Amino acid sequence: MFIAMNRFKILKGKEEEFEEIWRTRDTHLSDVKGFKQFNLIKSIDQKNDQEFTIFASHSVWASREDFIYWTQSDAFKKAHQNAGKRKDIYVEPPKFEGFEVVI
Repeated sequence: MFIAMNRFKILKGKEEEFEEIWRTRDTHLSDVKGFKQFNLIKSIDQKNDQEFTIFASHSVWASREDFIYWTQSDAFKKAHQNAGKRKDIYVEPPKFEGFEVVI
């Protein structure tokens, strides 16, 4: 299995807007080969003096190859066509992290 995550730093006070973007977004994942699960997760261990809240998009795939195939598909393009329209709520661009499941 393969886990793909994007970490987002979202400005304090903009968390609900960010969650709503994801809640109403069509990810186009339901029919993609190898897709297993998706979660949007939010950090609960934040320092009060930070100007942001950390979120991560967390998707589980049957294999790394399935994930790579998705990133090159029309479904990926459709899912990301509006990405970047709300740059005003981000501290910086998202950071990708990929993980191979070993156990």
